[in-house]
Amino acid sequence: MRLKKFQSTIFQRFFRTETVGGSVLLLFGIAALVLANSPLAERYEHLWSIPITVGIAHHSLALTLHQWINDGLMAVFFLLVGLEIKRELLVGELASAKKAVLPIACAIGGMLVPAGIYLMCNTSGFGARGWGIPVATDIAFALGALALLSPDAPIGARVFLTALAIVDDMGAVLVIAIFYSQSIMWSSLAGAAAVVFVLIGFNVARVRQLWPYLFAGIVLWYFMHQSGVHATISGVILACTIPTNTRINAAQFSREAHALVNQFDRAETGDFLVLSSERQQEALFALKRASEDVAAPTLKLETALHNFSAFVVMPLFAFANAGVKIGLSTEHAEIALGVLAGLVIGKPLGIMAAAFLGVKSGIAKLPASVGWAPLLGYASLAGIGFTMSLFIAMLAFDGTAALDAAKQGILGGSLLGGVAGAIILKAARHSRDDE
Repeated sequence: MRLKKFQSTIFQRFFRTETVGGSVLLLFGIAALVLANSPLAERYEHLWSIPITVGIAHHSLALTLHQWINDGLMAVFFLLVGLEIKRELLVGELASAKKAVLPIACAIGGMLVPAGIYLMCNTSGFGARGWGIPVATDIAFALGALALLSPDAPIGARVFLTALAIVDDMGAVLVIAIFYSQSIMWSSLAGAAAVVFVLIGFNVARVRQLWPYLFAGIVLWYFMHQSGVHATISGVILACTIPTNTRINAAQFSREAHALVNQFDRAETGDFLVLSSERQQEALFALKRASEDVAAPTLKLETALHNFSAFVVMPLFAFANAGVKIGLSTEHAEIALGVLAGLVIGKPLGIMAAAFLGVKSGIAKLPASVGWAPLLGYASLAGIGFTMSLFIAMLAFDGTAALDAAKQGILGGSLLGGVAGAIILKAARHSRDDE
């Protein structure tokens, strides 16, 4: 019971952060759109081409501000994605096969069908490179929209949408690693492999301090960047190696905590100032150490990164990448159409088809208190692609006119997906109230 309550608290904190973060992300995305279509557009574009060099003498790396955000800061976002995936696989909705079947099936359907619809619009040629753009779901936007549009949604719906988006992220990471890497520099990749072995060695040796992993993670990022495999994948690899074990278990912590609280109470001096009692200070510091010992390194890092990712990394990414000139153009229209149709039609169609097949075959069941009509609304919200879709679009079409078309498709598709979700959820709520 205590573990369930703890896991529920983690999820509620995660949901709250993602919800508020989605609102901040939206504001920065709108700001980028406004600037890109204003008299300040040229300055906005120039800002991202400012070169920034990090390092000393010959051991330095020179990238533009845009590259530091997309390749550097986004590695932090992918590290957090990796930690979230790991948590879900160990103790979350993906920890048991029975609970994992529905979100995994829906995520796969929600990736394959949008990609297929996109390729129907871009059967060959340069545009076909963008097939991975509509496969992704923006977890922050999707959960933010759910909280705004359906504040009374059952916890099962929120957990389902979160698990779906996390499996979706797993698929997007694989798509980026396999299909959107450049020509491989094998010597740098060998260096990255060596760093991974060092990280695994830390884990096997039960190193629980985070700084050795983070330092090695920076080195891993550098080698990955030089290798041609997208540098952000280093964040996911790093997350896989960070240990989940604790020095003491929950029962030991409970015993120690009770003993230390009793020690604290017995050392009461009467003047209510802890500074005046050495015994109370000892109990406090010992309790702090015990709290550190019972918390897994993965949980500590995930907690530390959540706000930084939600309120710094993702808004900066949106501000740097969402700026696109809005206008009617037939150039690369098939790319914009493919992305838009993939997100608005493909996402809900793929998710609903997978859910229907899973439930009717008996291998899965719908979340508690969730019917088919609300599920269609949640599936439509999953069509909000934004962050990951923009990221894949940059990899597919960077430096070409097709990028603007892809961005227009992403923004239009995400907006329509949100509107469709709002209409469906409102209709489902009215239908439920009338019964």
